[in-house]
Amino acid sequence: MTTLEAPALSVPAQHRAGRQRTRSAGYTALGIVFLAVMLFPVYWMVNASLQPSGNTLNASFFPWNPSFDGYARAISEQGTNLVTSLIISLGTVVFSLLVAAPAAYALAQFRFRWVNIALLAILISQMIPGIVIANALYAAYNDLGLLNSIPGLILADATHAIPFVILIMRAFMIAIPTSIVEAARVDGAGLVRAFVSIVLPISRNSLITAGLFAFLFSWSDFLFALTLTTTDEVRPVTLGIYQYLGTQVSNWSAVMATAVLSSLPAIALLILAQKFIAAGATGGAVK
Repeated sequence: MTTLEAPALSVPAQHRAGRQRTRSAGYTALGIVFLAVMLFPVYWMVNASLQPSGNTLNASFFPWNPSFDGYARAISEQGTNLVTSLIISLGTVVFSLLVAAPAAYALAQFRFRWVNIALLAILISQMIPGIVIANALYAAYNDLGLLNSIPGLILADATHAIPFVILIMRAFMIAIPTSIVEAARVDGAGLVRAFVSIVLPISRNSLITAGLFAFLFSWSDFLFALTLTTTDEVRPVTLGIYQYLGTQVSNWSAVMATAVLSSLPAIALLILAQKFIAAGATGGAVK
């Protein structure tokens, strides 16, 4: 009985395979270096938060004797600010989706001349500097009594999130077949019922993606928080960290611990929703 042997590669083919493996290993090593450089500030933030002395200049490269005093101080002094930021961010997500989802569906399904004008206006609104909007809102909020209030910050953050959410959701909803909605209408569903029962469940991935970005916009907001709050009654964590630096420059462990705690919600949401983000980001690319 004879056995089949795989044909040996020629010398040029062996050289090409060797160069390809070397090139692949080089790209992998280069990617690891870039990843290490980008993640080093995050590592140093966690490392500094665990240093017992709280001085980043004398901190060791690895926390051999970790101390959680910085986290205890951060929770006691910045815990209220973290809860405030969480309430504002969740409120921004809910309000942005309530406004942007119907608007995105209308811009995706209606065939009117004004649709392109509306899209152009949305893009232009994204180009307006935030400080311009903040100054305008300050004057309006001062008259309406919305300064130093959670609803005021939710509305302010939503002005930044809604245009972006509309663009994301429209890219997905434009691929929804109109026959599905028409079938629901034939069965007796109204416009609102068809939108809620048919369109929104189909658009789940884009809803999660848009909601996550709205959350991140609001969670990382500093400009509106600095402009529209003048007292300590309502203080998001970004403003708390900013005001923390003036009194804690000699104890960086508390500052870094607050930064680590403020990063956890965003990291957790990105990990939990990564498959929905990938599907929602590419959902409108192919019909």
